[in-house]
Amino acid sequence: MHLDYNRCTRPEALSTANMLLPLLREFPERAHVWLFRSPNLKGLMAKLMPPRFNEGWGGTWHPKIYGADDEILISGANLNTSYFTNRQDRYIHFAAQPALAQYCFSFLEQASVFSYELLPAPSPSEGYILHWSDERTHPHHTEQKAENALKSFQRARLAESRTTLSSAPAGEPDPATGSDSDVLIFPIVQAGQFHIREEEECLDKLFRYISPPEASPVDTPLVDLTSGYFGLYKPYQEQLIKANIAARVLAASPKANGFYASKGVSGRIPEGYTVLERRFMKALRAAGREWPHDTRTTSTGVQLSEWERDGWTYHAKGIWVRPTQVEDPVLTLFGSTNLNSRSANLDTELSFMLVTTSPVLRARLAQEVDGLRAHALPWQGDKRTVRPVSWLLASALCDRL
Repeated sequence: MHLDYNRCTRPEALSTANMLLPLLREFPERAHVWLFRSPNLKGLMAKLMPPRFNEGWGGTWHPKIYGADDEILISGANLNTSYFTNRQDRYIHFAAQPALAQYCFSFLEQASVFSYELLPAPSPSEGYILHWSDERTHPHHTEQKAENALKSFQRARLAESRTTLSSAPAGEPDPATGSDSDVLIFPIVQAGQFHIREEEECLDKLFRYISPPEASPVDTPLVDLTSGYFGLYKPYQEQLIKANIAARVLAASPKANGFYASKGVSGRIPEGYTVLERRFMKALRAAGREWPHDTRTTSTGVQLSEWERDGWTYHAKGIWVRPTQVEDPVLTLFGSTNLNSRSANLDTELSFMLVTTSPVLRARLAQEVDGLRAHALPWQGDKRTVRPVSWLLASALCDRL
């Protein structure tokens, strides 16, 4: 298991670290837990920031991958109770995929070299200890170590993939699709604090590729983009606005935000997101790119909607691309990234881009995004009251929400 240090060691009655101790004690040879501690959070800042907010300054370990043998589940979901009951997210399951499973295992194994190992203390009454194995590197100064480890890992995997693809014999066609190679998956690591920006590079190339210089609305690609926390990274906003495409953006409504009705300052966070959405809409309208909800015909603009379902919160994130507005998607981005400034600059993210020609899989991707949009409503942010303190919160935290 590879988890985030700050999230697992919060001063709670039963922290995640404490919950895992019985497992570590009973199966010391089979159970291994590693905790990533962001090197951004150190010194006075580490002491002053409350536990629930410190990750907004330091960043967090954010990948969500779950595997057993050759089975892999890739998601944006944590494993707390709400995700099993009333919190909407995405789950992509891959069966009998040893290469993908090995990639995910090796990724976590590589990350362990710049993480603490969680171990039970000699006496059960003493709880746990955090073991740091590298005597040459201080655990609060792992920037270079992490950068080198992740970059070398991705370079090695890329070289392996090229060798595998160039030497692989043609397989038997899949009877369901008629193709022997109808799916390609590209892993994408984004860790801004370690100068790794694969997601940004990938999306920049994607938007350049799918934006035709001239096209009628009927032939224009349709992009669906969603994030539960809509502080969309500024370069992504600019790409959406400039690209000659139709785009539908789906964000959580204030009631579907995980911080809705929270106590204290965190209860104002949904209003802070409304401020960020207003800024996005202002830029959209200034560029003449708004796609109004009452427009029944196809368009090449950008439309903002909000997801709301009674009693539920929203945490789905990703991108779907259709060649035209009447076809099923051929591409999707999925994984841990929220596509916001924090994901780009602070958190360590693992996402995947899937490209397919399979009619069966394309239909399922369409079903997925259409299912999310079944709870989409026209954006109402212009009509909501936003208190002055929320404007200040959004201005102060726009890169950390």
